[in-house]
Amino acid sequence: MARILALDYGTKRTGVAVTDELQIIASGLTTVPTKELMPFLKTYVSEENVELLLVGEPKQMNYEASESEVSISKFLNALKKEIPHIPVKRVDERFTSKMAFQTMIDSGLKKKQRQDKTLIDEISATIILQSYLYNPS
Repeated sequence: MARILALDYGTKRTGVAVTDELQIIASGLTTVPTKELMPFLKTYVSEENVELLLVGEPKQMNYEASESEVSISKFLNALKKEIPHIPVKRVDERFTSKMAFQTMIDSGLKKKQRQDKTLIDEISATIILQSYLYNPS
């Protein structure tokens, strides 16, 4: 089997999470400045066996697309051109940032550590990946 990579895409930075090769465990990998995301992904998929990319799909409470969907759509178009051999699936990412922040509190991180937005993005990507592993569609 191969890894699944999940992205919590943002205009400034993107959280990245990955499974083990058996696709059992979801782990935060890193947070990448979004302007450096495509080179990062190209290098990663050339070095690791990745069979699927998950990209968070931000929706409003009424299930309509959020404002950030415009920039995500542009990224997805570029991704299909740059890495066409790996399929992309979208995963609902509502509440992942709040869940990530709560995870940080529950794990005992101090207030200063919880202000690290890169960690929130990485944990959010992990939550996106976990939700897919529990309910692949």
